[in-house]
Amino acid sequence: MREEGMTPYELMLSESQERMLICAKKGTEDKVLEIFHKWDLDAEIIGEVTDTGVMELYWHGEKVAEVPVAPVSEEAPELDRPTKRPEYLDYIKETSIDTVPHVDNQEAFEKLLGSLEVVNKAWVYEQYDSMVQTNTIKHPGSLDASVIRVKETGVGIAMSSKCNPRQCYIDPKGGAAAAVMAAGRNVAMSGAKPLAITDCLNYGNPENPEVMWQFAQGTEGIKEACKALNTPVVSGNVSLYNETNGQSVYPTPTIAMVGVIDDASKFLPSTFQEVNDVVYIIGDTEKEFGGSLYLKELFGKVAGELPKIDYNKEKKLWDFVIEANKRGLLKAAKDVGVGGIAIALAKMAAVGDKGFLGNFCFEDSREIFSETFSRALVEIDPKNMHALEELANEIGIHAIPLGTIGGERFQLCEIDMPMDRLKEIYFGTFAKEIERDL
Repeated sequence: MREEGMTPYELMLSESQERMLICAKKGTEDKVLEIFHKWDLDAEIIGEVTDTGVMELYWHGEKVAEVPVAPVSEEAPELDRPTKRPEYLDYIKETSIDTVPHVDNQEAFEKLLGSLEVVNKAWVYEQYDSMVQTNTIKHPGSLDASVIRVKETGVGIAMSSKCNPRQCYIDPKGGAAAAVMAAGRNVAMSGAKPLAITDCLNYGNPENPEVMWQFAQGTEGIKEACKALNTPVVSGNVSLYNETNGQSVYPTPTIAMVGVIDDASKFLPSTFQEVNDVVYIIGDTEKEFGGSLYLKELFGKVAGELPKIDYNKEKKLWDFVIEANKRGLLKAAKDVGVGGIAIALAKMAAVGDKGFLGNFCFEDSREIFSETFSRALVEIDPKNMHALEELANEIGIHAIPLGTIGGERFQLCEIDMPMDRLKEIYFGTFAKEIERDL
């Protein structure tokens, strides 16, 4: 308790932070307390589970509350708030990459690379300690998931948080499911097996039937994806009534995924490692630009149809990267998300401080900015190309070489930029933008 003289009412209804309840097996109480005391944490035994169906609270031997459990569990009332599918969904589907003017890839790349969604955010996170008792082994800014080690066991814990509000705006259910997929994909890119999620469901005013519909669809999308990918929801929270001047925020169901890699020393980086290594694209690329950064930055549009969701392809991608890492075939892996292959490669090049020479392009070269789901970039030693392709065939996923690492330029599908310029944009843009407003 934070102060003396607290009443039972205050004790039971206080919303103090950083607390949790544990239901331990009978007989293990001393072991549980020993673990907490090891880390200088307060822990007390406060009661036991009964079969009465009633919560009874005692204060210095006197019963001060008796509350039946059923009304807040099996018999809890259901709020049937009105819902309505938003009308905007009918007309935004008319927009696609084929309904907007053609933009040169060089111009598009420079615009997308400088987007505040893409550039490095070190100005924010470098103000805080991220070492977690010197156990952080994949640090902020190194792309995709972060990884900490458990010194006593050698196990690594990977974590990532993802959500794309544009995708949730054009398809509230699919966008929420895609957030689960993306968070899991990032964890898998570190060589860890995705295990479970927590969520933070941020929506507008639920008294608006259209917002309530978005919220209901989002929860269904999360449930569907978690069931298909075997990543249960273990905790979460909800934030509603997020609006300005009556305008609700885009649906933003943020997903945080956690996973485990048995040997923390074998975690995968997500940036270029060695000159002359080969980079592969794993998975299929289609001309899918719904809710993309490309449409937003170049045309000011948040529209189109969400890229297709295929949980089987997503799971195969996770399995491929995790297994390839176990076999020692990979030097780095990064998911393909916002901005497509071009932006994912550019990030790997910038943070890894190495150029890239691409020798592959699509029939429609704009597809390097496509945001098709369930794809990853992997870096390998050229001598492992055959083994990598054999594993891809074994798992049933496509693997195509895109180019090689090295040089002082970034080159891919009509894009050509000196690495000095690429790094200047990636590392310098955010700080300039923030400090301009301070």
